[in-house]
Amino acid sequence: VRLHFYAGILVGPFILVAALSGALYALSPTIEQAVYARQLHAPVTATQLSLGQQVEIAEAHVGDAATLSAVRPAPEPGDTTRVMFAQDGLGASESRAVFVDPGTGEIRGDETVYGTSGSLPLRTAISNFHRSLGLGDPGRLYSELAASWLGIVVVAGVIMWVTRIRTARRKKDFVRPARTYTGYRRFFSWHTSVGIWIALGAVFLSATGITWSTYGGQNVTNLRAALDWTTPAVSTSLGEAAGGGDEHAGHGAASAALTVDPGTFDDVLAAARKVNIDTGLVQITPPAAVDQAWKVQEIDRGFPGHLDAVAIDGTTLKPVDRVDFADFSLPAKLASWGVSIHMGTMFGLANQIVMFLLALSIAGMVVLGYVMWVKRRPTKTARVGMPPRRGVLDGAPWWGVTAVVAGGVLLGLALPLVGWTLAAFVVVDVIVDAVQRRRAAAG
Repeated sequence: VRLHFYAGILVGPFILVAALSGALYALSPTIEQAVYARQLHAPVTATQLSLGQQVEIAEAHVGDAATLSAVRPAPEPGDTTRVMFAQDGLGASESRAVFVDPGTGEIRGDETVYGTSGSLPLRTAISNFHRSLGLGDPGRLYSELAASWLGIVVVAGVIMWVTRIRTARRKKDFVRPARTYTGYRRFFSWHTSVGIWIALGAVFLSATGITWSTYGGQNVTNLRAALDWTTPAVSTSLGEAAGGGDEHAGHGAASAALTVDPGTFDDVLAAARKVNIDTGLVQITPPAAVDQAWKVQEIDRGFPGHLDAVAIDGTTLKPVDRVDFADFSLPAKLASWGVSIHMGTMFGLANQIVMFLLALSIAGMVVLGYVMWVKRRPTKTARVGMPPRRGVLDGAPWWGVTAVVAGGVLLGLALPLVGWTLAAFVVVDVIVDAVQRRRAAAG
């Protein structure tokens, strides 16, 4: 109870901001389609230019200012082709994208896009605020703190819910809000009943959010590597000296060392279609060096399993390596699905609406918690409620206390920001206790 109280009060603001910005981010793929309709879509025509011709048009548009790095062909009739370039001045994982009408060759847009998702500026801005408050790497500590503590607060709340419903006379008030109550009891009923319905979803968002974090996320990455749960990458090596596949290959300045024939894009895509590429949303990455193959990667995160990849020798048009999503380990598949659902890209608008409502519900829980804190004040002169009573560990068995301390230490090692803030909670609690004892003794 004390853990739930202190974490909810002190970390609540971080969770609230993350939840509200996450609710907006959940809808950002649909918002992006509306705001950037001209860039993303074009009138359907009877004729269509080859992929190579579209690349030539985009190259003529950018001139020598940028280097061709990848191409995303129009996935459906009425969509544009995205020709991507590496250019000085762009941030990490950013590309300059030229949007070409595949029917007429008209340039429909020229925007900076980010990451594998290819998000355009508005969605990128929303994502950056959700992830780091727009402050870069230092700001990511806020979201890691929110993601790490969200799951702990929820699990503690579920334990409290189970304990209290077993002895409650009106058990139904723990599964649906009691509208007949007033004051503190009314807010408590809303907090507990709504909380139990969203608990699983909140823990999911916490777990998947941690994978993006700086410190906890690195520990997750190390654990996956140690257990061989990593996501396999296709190898683009044509020689013995080259290493494994790199999902960012072709996005750096190394691509400038090669002259890419635009017509090869059509041939490589046709060859990849004969192997394992069977969805419209794909990215074609030319080789970054003479001893590397072309890479064709499915990027359709809207449907489970459309993440196959193949490396094609640009000279012989023979496959040199392939990775099929069906062959991923179960943990790798779960990680991929979890990221897609968290981002609101799997199953389209339905996924986005569910994530939007879940995020708003989490924000509502934080607000209800603060209202309860105020309503629970012991006297009219007190501004807020007091923490739950101390001393519960005094009567606990030694092995129970040891288990709690050991669990806290292990959790702190796995999630460093939880460890530091948990220690801070203990310090704050000790100080508050000391001040109260001194006041009591003085009175």
